[in-house]
Amino acid sequence: MLSTIEIQKIDIVELDTDAIVNAANEALARGSGVCGAIFKAAGFRELQAACDMIAHCDTGDAVITPGFNLKAKYVIHAVGPVWRDGRHGEPEQLKRAYKKSLELAVAHDCHSIGFLLISAGIYGYPVDNAWYTALSACKEFLDDNPQAEIRIIFAVLSDSMLELGNRSLLQIDASVYRI
Repeated sequence: MLSTIEIQKIDIVELDTDAIVNAANEALARGSGVCGAIFKAAGFRELQAACDMIAHCDTGDAVITPGFNLKAKYVIHAVGPVWRDGRHGEPEQLKRAYKKSLELAVAHDCHSIGFLLISAGIYGYPVDNAWYTALSACKEFLDDNPQAEIRIIFAVLSDSMLELGNRSLLQIDASVYRI
């Protein structure tokens, strides 16, 4: 299997991947927006109990729980940074959150993973920068781990996000992307 990176207009909870990634907070508590939708689809009590057992995840890190009622076998909870101005380690923390998510997926024998654009919602990360950082992190991971054999899918809900993502894909390196 050849590793790929692609962007699809689909709700992340509908993805039929081995794992999906939740943009989590450090307390691993249910949030609003997509995070809340993931908890609801997985089964709030079950997912929150699994997160409570872990209790904490640092910014730039990720942890894994079962997917419970989701199509995905696992939920990887990645904590991205809150955007301040880009000069407080935000790009490095965001890149690390993506790479840690991919490491966890590979360690749990996942061959497909669904991402959303971490930190680009209520954490205020500028969308163009978030795309570039996310896709660069995934590309670097694949370059450094050619044995990984993983299909990376970014789930977006709007045509404008799909277009921005596809533009960023082409800027980085079209060799591993399916558009």
